Amino acid sequence: MCATCGCGDASGPVISRPLDHHSPGSDNEPVHDHSHVHDDSHVHDDSHVHDHSHNHQGVTGTTTRTISLEQKVLEQNDVIAARNREWLSTRGIVALNMASSPGAGKTSLIERTISDLSGQVRVGVIEGDQATLIDAERIAATGCDVVQVNTGAGCHLDAQMVSNAIDSLDPAPGSLLLVENVGNLVCPALFDLGERMKIVVISVTEGTDKPMKYPHMFAAAGLVLINKVDLLPYVDFDVDACMEHIHSVNPGVRVLTLSVTTGEGVNDWYTWISDQCATSVA
Repeated sequence: MCATCGCGDASGPVISRPLDHHSPGSDNEPVHDHSHVHDDSHVHDDSHVHDHSHNHQGVTGTTTRTISLEQKVLEQNDVIAARNREWLSTRGIVALNMASSPGAGKTSLIERTISDLSGQVRVGVIEGDQATLIDAERIAATGCDVVQVNTGAGCHLDAQMVSNAIDSLDPAPGSLLLVENVGNLVCPALFDLGERMKIVVISVTEGTDKPMKYPHMFAAAGLVLINKVDLLPYVDFDVDACMEHIHSVNPGVRVLTLSVTTGEGVNDWYTWISDQCATSVA
């Protein structure tokens, strides 16, 4: 269970490849969480959090214990994230952690990006969802290497899940690694995966004030994409006001508007990706 939000599945995450994936090995046999971080070390939480507090004047110590456990979980996650980042960096792999509300268009954007950048950059994808191989199968249909991570009751990916997925995916040196996080604008803001940058996707079918309601996610973003601008004539969404809200929680962050459906603005997204890849260390 995740101490920071109470989510989690006792059975742990399951890492799978789609049935029609061209990689070697058995078809769609789940890869359970038995692998190690890239230096073959694992960070285990073998300690227990004991409540040694006494009930003085009705004070139970519950708040202190909860905060301590949350810090412990995040500290362990950050250790693994740092190892992920080092492994990716030494191979010149640009990893982008993509977060959004469900339905903002992350998977469609990834599909189009793979197609449009075909022949220019090699792309690998880690798909995060609570259940099913649906999105991984969509990505596999493009011919892209993809691994699905099902988190069960978990509402976000963490660094260990991504480490295990990287072991399975084995992304090529100099490639682009797109990590589609579970649809959620809360917990993904807290968990470093070892990525180069967090990308937040918001669509015009959501509220203009979404950045104010989920400030931590937008504050953590290195880039914000406003998707589905082709629907602006039909929805009540103020792009300028949304940008003001974004910059109120993250001054200076770059914001791009685009439509995956029509292709409007996608070249600006591709130019941004190209700039990131150009600065990667081989």
